[in-house]
Amino acid sequence: MPTATPLRTTALCLAAVLLSGCAGSGHRDADVPEDYFARQLPGLPGSGNVQMSAIDNPVAQLRSLQTPPPTLIRQALLEQHRRWEGTPYRLGGTSERGIDCSALVQHVYRDTFDLELPRSTYEQVKEGREIDRQALKAGDLVFFRPPGAYRHVGVYVGDGYFLHASTSQGVIISRLDNSYWQRYYWQARRALEPTRIAQLSRTL
Repeated sequence: MPTATPLRTTALCLAAVLLSGCAGSGHRDADVPEDYFARQLPGLPGSGNVQMSAIDNPVAQLRSLQTPPPTLIRQALLEQHRRWEGTPYRLGGTSERGIDCSALVQHVYRDTFDLELPRSTYEQVKEGREIDRQALKAGDLVFFRPPGAYRHVGVYVGDGYFLHASTSQGVIISRLDNSYWQRYYWQARRALEPTRIAQLSRTL
């Protein structure tokens, strides 16, 4: 059986990374640091809120309700921000040592909503149904098409902010109307329908 040459092995690894990766540019967004504004959201560190106890954990509350309110979904997503904040961006990364945008979204959906999304932005953009930007709700996926081969994805948390893995700043919450993200906004998709949220408590 022929063995793979080092060149071929390298090419295969590169192809796998490209399929799983997201938009990459060294651009640092116009509003720096973005989290300065995002920290005004209730539930974020620095917003004046105290750390939640295990009893008040929004993810646990989310999974215990048949129809959780949007505010609770947002709180659960902000809890994910707490967990991942400061994690550096790494193309192809899937852990707290380094993660890319599509892997972060995959982790957030799995841990928050018990829903398994595909690994790549190429597949994630096919999930659910496309929705108008004006109809965005916490938990919706937002996609961007910056210059280059990659696409970028994040999770909308409400009030004009989204959680994502920034190539320049790692895991962060950014403003959707930031000049950079607004310019390259592509589409939004609702992968999490109300019926799916209602199923959470029945599957746990």
